[in-house]
Amino acid sequence: MGLADLGRIDEVIHGRMRLGIMVYLSDADSADFTELKTVLEATQGNLSVHLKKLEEAGFVAIDKSFRDNKPLTRVSITPAGRKAFGAYLDAIGSLIGGKD
Repeated sequence: MGLADLGRIDEVIHGRMRLGIMVYLSDADSADFTELKTVLEATQGNLSVHLKKLEEAGFVAIDKSFRDNKPLTRVSITPAGRKAFGAYLDAIGSLIGGKD
């Protein structure tokens, strides 16, 4: 397949920060904002922008609440996000020759 699979790469997922978010959430299912910020070594603003883009695509769900009078933001991967991430991994695998 090779270069023909280049068009299958989801541009929403492909950015380094968004890919990191999807990798982390595909294993953890959900995480709080501070946890993601720490593991991805991101700034608050940068992470917020990338989460918003993933949310707009329907790949993550963001739940804002309060715990002990402090804001808590939880992010979880959606079924559509899990499917899109799987397709992304398949396309990357095809590009590097791992799959036909």
